[in-house]
Amino acid sequence: MGKSKADIAGPIAVRLLREKREALGLSMNAVAKRARLSHSMISRVEHELRRPTLDTLLRIAEAMEIELWPLIKESENAFRPTSKAKSR
Repeated sequence: MGKSKADIAGPIAVRLLREKREALGLSMNAVAKRARLSHSMISRVEHELRRPTLDTLLRIAEAMEIELWPLIKESENAFRPTSKAKSR
């Protein structure tokens, strides 16, 4: 059985969040403090050792002062099942 949309899009969204954090020059500690999360939570999420809840993702995005939804949409667009034929 193939991977679900969430199995593929979730890690991509997390990777995009990490890339945004790095581009903004923010440390994991700074994001953790702003998001009221532990450094280990941020690290586990970024290293895909933990599947974050929507609340956690929103808190991280808010801490970085970015919108989460465009990242989710971008990660969702990366999900392109190869087994389905295009119907249009």
